[in-house]
Amino acid sequence: MNIVLVCSAGMSTSMLVEKMRKAAKEEHVEATIQATSEADLGRFLDQADVILIGPQVRYLASKIESQAGPYGIKVAVIDPVYYGLMDGAKVFEQARELLK
Repeated sequence: MNIVLVCSAGMSTSMLVEKMRKAAKEEHVEATIQATSEADLGRFLDQADVILIGPQVRYLASKIESQAGPYGIKVAVIDPVYYGLMDGAKVFEQARELLK
């Protein structure tokens, strides 16, 4: 499973990425989880299964969905509560639910 988190500069999600990696490891799920800015998202489109968008840039959702659509990538905005709490396990669960 390849998950890409998108925020304005790719920085604010770095702590969340680490917590998501820990959750994946605890659940024995092989996952690659990375953060990027919207401007650099194109580099990840050929390898992503899920794109999660930071709530602070939810206005980019339709643009990102149109970019991801041809690749069959699932896209969602991260639940703002889970993002605010930096709850990596819940955000990881959100990504897994998208793939079901």
